[in-house]
Amino acid sequence: MSDLHGEGHGNTVAAWTAVVIMIIGCVVGGVAIWFASITGFWVGVAIVVVGAVAGKVLQAMGYGQEKKTTA
Repeated sequence: MSDLHGEGHGNTVAAWTAVVIMIIGCVVGGVAIWFASITGFWVGVAIVVVGAVAGKVLQAMGYGQEKKTTA
């Protein structure tokens, strides 16, 4: 059986950076909901979007996982 995920699946600078930034955004949004702050909630959403963009930019710069080529 073939290994579907491979070694180091998602264990890259791009992935970790994206996830950490997105977790911060979720925490900001969650705290904002706790304090009933609509502005804070949208700031949290914006941080999550920044995390996704940062991950893609870092992947494009070569810090992501190399794509497997099947022969």
